[in-house]
Amino acid sequence: MSLPPHLQELAARVSNWGRWGADDRRGTLNLIDNAAVRRGLAAARQGRTFLLSLPYDENGVQSGEISGRKNPTRVMHAINVSYTPDRTNFCTSDDSVTMGVQSSTHWDTLAHVGYGGLLYNGVPESTIDEAGSHQHGVETFGPVISRGVLLDVARTLGQEFLPGGYPITGADLDAACALGGVTVEPGDIVCVRTGNQHHLRSGDTRTYAITNPGLSTKSIEWVRDHDIAAIATDTMAFECWPCEDPNVLLPVHMIHLRDIGLVQGQNWKLDDLATDCATDGQYDFLLSATPLPLTRALGGPTAPIAIK
Repeated sequence: MSLPPHLQELAARVSNWGRWGADDRRGTLNLIDNAAVRRGLAAARQGRTFLLSLPYDENGVQSGEISGRKNPTRVMHAINVSYTPDRTNFCTSDDSVTMGVQSSTHWDTLAHVGYGGLLYNGVPESTIDEAGSHQHGVETFGPVISRGVLLDVARTLGQEFLPGGYPITGADLDAACALGGVTVEPGDIVCVRTGNQHHLRSGDTRTYAITNPGLSTKSIEWVRDHDIAAIATDTMAFECWPCEDPNVLLPVHMIHLRDIGLVQGQNWKLDDLATDCATDGQYDFLLSATPLPLTRALGGPTAPIAIK
C-alpha cells in the first residue's frame, strides 16, 4: 500500500507543489529569508557553541540494517611523503573516506523518497539514475543557516528518553514549545529531541537503529502550519519506527519530502544542547547546517553548529 485515503487527503492539504514556481527544487528551504537569518543572529546572545554531529568513523551508527549505508572507512594513501631529496624539507600526508552519504549526521534531499512515480513538485522519479538525482541533488540546498529551535519532547514528557516506537504528535510539539518558552516562526529549523541516543552511549547501536521514537502522521499538519524550513531529529529513522500502521511504510517521509518539500535531518546529536537549554532556559539559537554540496547526491553529510 502507498498511502491510504485519509493520508492521501492529508498529503493534498499540506502540499507545497507550485508554491515557489514549477521549477522549484528547494521546497521549504525557500522559507529561510533575510528575516529568518536575522532572527537566528539575534538568538546568538552568549557566544557558546555546540557541535550537533556524531563522529564520522568506523564505529558509527550503521549496523547493517539498511543496505549500502556503511559507516565511514578512512584510509591513508600518503604518510609523511617527501617531494624533495631532503627529508627535513616539505613532507605531506593524505587520506580518503568511503561512506554512505546518510551514514552519520545528515540531511535527506527531496529526491530521497517519492511515491506514485513522482518526487517533490511533480518531478518524475526517472530523474534519478545511476548518476544520482538530476533535479533534487543536495547541491540545490545552498546555505542552510537560520534560527534553530530545540523541541525537547523527551524532557517535556518527563523522560530521559522516549520508548521505541513512540509517535510524536503535534500536541507533543506544542507542549515542547511551551516548555522552552518559544514560538516557532516561518523559516525556523526545528530540532526534535527524543533522547534515543541513550542507546548509542550504552553501545547498543542495533536498538538505536531498529526501534525509534519519532514524528508521526499526527505531527504533519503541525510542521506545515508553522511553515518551518527544515526539521531534524536525534534518531536513525526520523519518524516513529515501527510505523504507526504496519501496512504503510514511512508515511511521514513520503508526505514531508514528496508533498511538503520539507527536508529531514537524522542522527543529530542533541543531548548536550538540550542539557544547556534546560539549564539556562534558552531554547533558540543560530543554527548553521549546510550540507556538503555533493553533486546529484540524495543525502548530505553535515556538521551542524548551534550558537547560543
